[in-house]
Amino acid sequence: MEFSYESFGKIGVFVLKGNLIGENDGISLAESFAEQLGAQPKKFVIDLSDLQHINSSGLGVLITLLTKARKSGGDVFLANPSDYIRNLLVITKLTSIFHIYATKEEAISDLA
Repeated sequence: MEFSYESFGKIGVFVLKGNLIGENDGISLAESFAEQLGAQPKKFVIDLSDLQHINSSGLGVLITLLTKARKSGGDVFLANPSDYIRNLLVITKLTSIFHIYATKEEAISDLA
């Protein structure tokens, strides 16, 4: 899995690309997230538009990021999941703990 990071004021955006299907895929993401969490942004958007596949380990990575952010007074929001990923989020009831936006632009605008 690949990812990129952008900062929009106090909002950090991670764009995920490829497959988040194991802990190893999430290690570099979690490390980068921890670095950014120590910096100024406390609200993060995870853009899922280029994420092709995610499994239970990948969902665990997203939950870990959310937990770390909330413990430091921040939050994590998801944006633009495919129908497949949105369905997984519904089935696992993660829609009750993550706020999901249609696009990252909508998320950034709403959080700003």
